[in-house]
Amino acid sequence: MFDGLRFRHWRPSIGADGVLVATLDHAGSSVNAMSREVLDELDAMLERIAIERPAAVVILSGKPSGFAVGADLKEFEEYARKGMIREEIEHGQRVFERLARLPIPTVAAIHGVCMGGGTELALACRMRVAARAPETRIALPEVQLGIHPGWGGTARLPRLIGAPAALSMMLTGRASSAGHACRDGLVDRLAAPDALLDEAKRLALHPIGRPLPQRLKAWFSNAWPARQVLAPVMRRQAAAKAPPAHYPAPSALIEVWRRGGGDIHQRLRLEARSIARLAKTTTAHNLIRIFFLRERMRSLAGDTPHAIRHVHVVGAGVMGGDIAAWSALRGFEVTLQDRELKFVEPALARARGLFEKKLKTPDRVGAAASRLTADIEGAGVASAQLAIEAIFENPTAKKDVYRALEPEIAGDALVATNTSSIPLDELRGALRQPGRFLGLHFFNPVAQMPLVEVVRHDALDPVIEKRALAWVKAIGKLPLPVRGTPGFLVNRILMPYLLEAVRCHAEGVPDPVIDRAGRHFGMPMGPIELIDTVGLDVAWSVGRELGPFLGLELPEGLADKVDAGKRGKKDGQGFYVWKDGKPEKPRVDAHYQAPAGLEDRLILPLLNEAVACLHDGVVADADLLDAGVIFGTGFAPFRGGPIQYIRSAGAGALRGKLEALAQAHGPRFAPKQGWFNPALATASA
Repeated sequence: MFDGLRFRHWRPSIGADGVLVATLDHAGSSVNAMSREVLDELDAMLERIAIERPAAVVILSGKPSGFAVGADLKEFEEYARKGMIREEIEHGQRVFERLARLPIPTVAAIHGVCMGGGTELALACRMRVAARAPETRIALPEVQLGIHPGWGGTARLPRLIGAPAALSMMLTGRASSAGHACRDGLVDRLAAPDALLDEAKRLALHPIGRPLPQRLKAWFSNAWPARQVLAPVMRRQAAAKAPPAHYPAPSALIEVWRRGGGDIHQRLRLEARSIARLAKTTTAHNLIRIFFLRERMRSLAGDTPHAIRHVHVVGAGVMGGDIAAWSALRGFEVTLQDRELKFVEPALARARGLFEKKLKTPDRVGAAASRLTADIEGAGVASAQLAIEAIFENPTAKKDVYRALEPEIAGDALVATNTSSIPLDELRGALRQPGRFLGLHFFNPVAQMPLVEVVRHDALDPVIEKRALAWVKAIGKLPLPVRGTPGFLVNRILMPYLLEAVRCHAEGVPDPVIDRAGRHFGMPMGPIELIDTVGLDVAWSVGRELGPFLGLELPEGLADKVDAGKRGKKDGQGFYVWKDGKPEKPRVDAHYQAPAGLEDRLILPLLNEAVACLHDGVVADADLLDAGVIFGTGFAPFRGGPIQYIRSAGAGALRGKLEALAQAHGPRFAPKQGWFNPALATASA
């Protein structure tokens, strides 16, 4: 059938049943990315299929990792630089439309990861079968890159599963499990992983129609009146979570759907035009850059195996207990030690809730729970390959833990601290083998924050560091190597921002006004709410540790609240009163005028310390600094990180603002060393 055609990325084969199986196996890659070459070969194959007319076509992945991960983003960036995005989007649309118009049954056989352009490839088939397995995840996450689906996702998905479900999927970027996708109608059938191809062939040879209720729901929710009524509602809901001025893609996606009529070609034209506009935005550029930074962090361990099976955690407080729970969730045997069982039991209860939320089924929840064991006597350390100390921030107490752990743990095991601010040079002296000691600094809440700082010191064995990086990756977190100076990277940069917010509070600025200024800049939550969330006791402890190093005095108000037992969200009262996990923010007089320059007072100290960290070599380069602050604090992703923001706003202009603030408010705003670093003026590639 394919005489004269040679493919690098596709393996077409036809069996005795007449079904052509087209296996996508992107050459030289561990995943199937939908590159231009992949699309061109698919186009050539579809042209021949339309002539030869096999009984049916099944599209299958040859990669164990999954079906397809979407467009090749390096190509996308290259096309964006050349102003060729619309042409390339329209090319992909034409290929997928050729697949959609084949006059024979077509089935996508989905396993593992199916994202973006991979999902759009599956949508261009008439039917879809998915492997019934936890690894099967189907998504259209393009909004997280500052764009939206461009190869027919906005044109086809609402007409398949109904507009509300489709728009929710595209606007959030959340992945659907195989079961959820089947219930929505995105997938027609489920199959055991080892029977996926057989089930896809069976469906191809005996096609089924979509159920009438599903077809009616899709028709009514996409009719012109429904689009005009639903679009403004969805736009308001999306804007509340992602302001259009910062994140234009959600609003653009809704508008493409609102204007799209019954003609697929018209819907595709709207989609391509919208993508071409979004690709030019700074938001898209920065979010795609962040995607590559995430991939770089995942690659930092190289090929070094972590060789860790059992993790022993000392300290069952919020951080220690949640580190233990997350490690067990990710498949590691974990023993959790504290002075008495009454201190461990709350951590086990929180862990059970995490397992139920993430794993759903009783058997998987039970398996995870069985991997996490209370260990009051600390017997588990003898069989552990990694011990993590996560007790309170007291150097003397921490050193006592290391002296007790080291004689019991294997000689090649890692010993780590979760300290958030204490320099490792101060702690390593308690160990006879300091080369295997390092910091693994997690962030609260552990289940949500993706970053782990892997903290170095001069005596650290490089192999131990690589093993730690590999383990952090294995638990699904992003590792960031940092120097073991006070506060490391994230807390050192974050603390001036938080302390300035407390200073504004002490001056009488209402807390909601302070928070509003932080959110206006693009922070996910304001600084006062963030202190309450982290814990006033933690902020006070870290601030006291870092204050002398940063040249900052602790402002009034923080210590008094801690002394009064007001620790924030975890106790129900801090700067705000918390109920059901949410702060009750007092009303602010409508006539109240926020102090001039409030946003600058909050943000510029953060930027100032970021520049100092880059100058001091706390991380290897500016890109890793931006990645660490984004993934460790939620720093406005659309701005690309502190250094990227300084480049766009102009280092000279921001330095001038700091000098003006220093004149008005004191030397804490004086520009630090590093503002003349060439990296601040060089656009990131």
